[in-house]
Amino acid sequence: MTTLPVVIIGGGQAGLAMSRCLSELDIEHTVIERGDVGQRWRAQSWDSLRLLTPNWMTRLPGFQYDGDDPNGFMAVPELVTMLERYAAESRAPLETNTTVLSVERTADRFRVTTDRGVWHAESVVLATGYSDLPAVPAAGRSLARTVTQILPNDYQRPAQLPPGGVLVVGASATGVQLADEIQRSGRQVTLAVGRHTRLPRRYRGQDILWWLDKLGLLSQPIDAVHAADISRGQPSLQLVGRPDHATLDLAVLREVGVRLVGRLCEIDGHTARLAEDLIATTAAADIKMAEVLTRIDTFIELRRLSARAAAPFRPTWPLATDAPNRIDLKGEGIKTVIWATGYRRAYPWLKIPVLDARGEIVHEGGVTKVPGLYVLGMNFQRRRNSSFIDGVGDDARALATLIARAVTGAHVA
Repeated sequence: MTTLPVVIIGGGQAGLAMSRCLSELDIEHTVIERGDVGQRWRAQSWDSLRLLTPNWMTRLPGFQYDGDDPNGFMAVPELVTMLERYAAESRAPLETNTTVLSVERTADRFRVTTDRGVWHAESVVLATGYSDLPAVPAAGRSLARTVTQILPNDYQRPAQLPPGGVLVVGASATGVQLADEIQRSGRQVTLAVGRHTRLPRRYRGQDILWWLDKLGLLSQPIDAVHAADISRGQPSLQLVGRPDHATLDLAVLREVGVRLVGRLCEIDGHTARLAEDLIATTAAADIKMAEVLTRIDTFIELRRLSARAAAPFRPTWPLATDAPNRIDLKGEGIKTVIWATGYRRAYPWLKIPVLDARGEIVHEGGVTKVPGLYVLGMNFQRRRNSSFIDGVGDDARALATLIARAVTGAHVA
C-alpha cells in the first residue's frame, strides 16, 4: 500500500498534462494507466486515422510541437511517440499496465485499488478522457444477426469488412472519414446523417482552426456561453486531417458515390427506418458554417489582414432531395453497419456518488461535489477546446493550482 497526495487515473494527454502541472508545483503524485502511455490511441484507432488538428496545435504544458511539418496532421503512431516523449521529458511517475478496480472514499482520503496494489491519496484526478466507449443506439439491439455491427474502436481498414454494402450511422468526423475510405475501397456506402457541424478544412489561405484560434472561439470559457449543456451537446466538427489538406463534407462524399440518407430512427431486422430530416439537418449545418465564415470575414476586414479571396459558398442541403425514408438492408446487399454515433463514459470502478442519471460525472469546471475528486479532459469542461490536446493543458493548470492549495494548505498563484 502506497500513500501519496495525488493519484491520477489515465495516462493519455490529460493525465500527462496534469502530471506535468503537479510536478511544476512540487506535488508528489502517480499516474495509473491500464496499458501503455496513450493506450486508447494505440488500441482504438483505425490505420489511416490522423489528428483533426494541425501539428502546430499540439501544445501541452511545457511542450510545443517542434517538428518540420507544423501544418500537417499527425498519424496515430506519431502521436503515441510524441506522448511517450512528453512523459519522458516530464519524468511522469507512471504506473503502466495497471488496471483500476475501484476508487472509494474513506474517512479522510481516497482508496484506489488496482490489480497491482493499493494507493491512498488525498486527491484523485479522473483523466480517462471524453472518448471512452462508443455510444450505440438502442436500434442496434434489433438489427438482424446476419448483419455485422462494427464500432469505430474495432475498425481498422476496409478489408476487414465482409463483402457487401455498408451503412455508416453518424456524419461527424468519424462517420465521414469512414464513409469516404470504405466507398473508395469499392464497397457501396450509405451514410445516415444526423446533426453535424460543417466547416471547410481551409478558408482564405489558412486552416480553419487557425482562424478559430485567432478569433478566440476555441478558448472561449464555459461561463461565456448562454447554455452550457446545449454547448456541450453540440456535435463534433466534421473535419478530417489529410496530407492534402482537403475538405471532406457531404458534397464530396456524394461525388465519390456515397448515398446520403436521413437520421436513423429504428431498425427492425433488415428494415432501417429513417427520418425525413436530411434537408433540415444539412441546411442547419450550412447556416452555422456561413455564420462562422462571416465572422472570419469580418475579423479579416477589421484587422486589415492579408488573406485570399473567399471561395464561393457550396451548400450541401440540395443533396438531400431524394433521400428515402427506409432501407431494406437485405434487399440492397448491406452486410455491415458501423456505429459512428459518438461516445459515452463508463466508470464501473468509481464507487463514489458523483454520477448523474446518464452515468456522467457531475462537476463544475472539473471539480466534483466530493472534496478532492476531480475530472479532466471532458468536453467543454472549462473551455470549448477542453477535450482537445491543445486545450487540456489550461484546464490541467487550473485544477493543479486548486489541488496544490488543498494539499499544501498554502496559497498557490
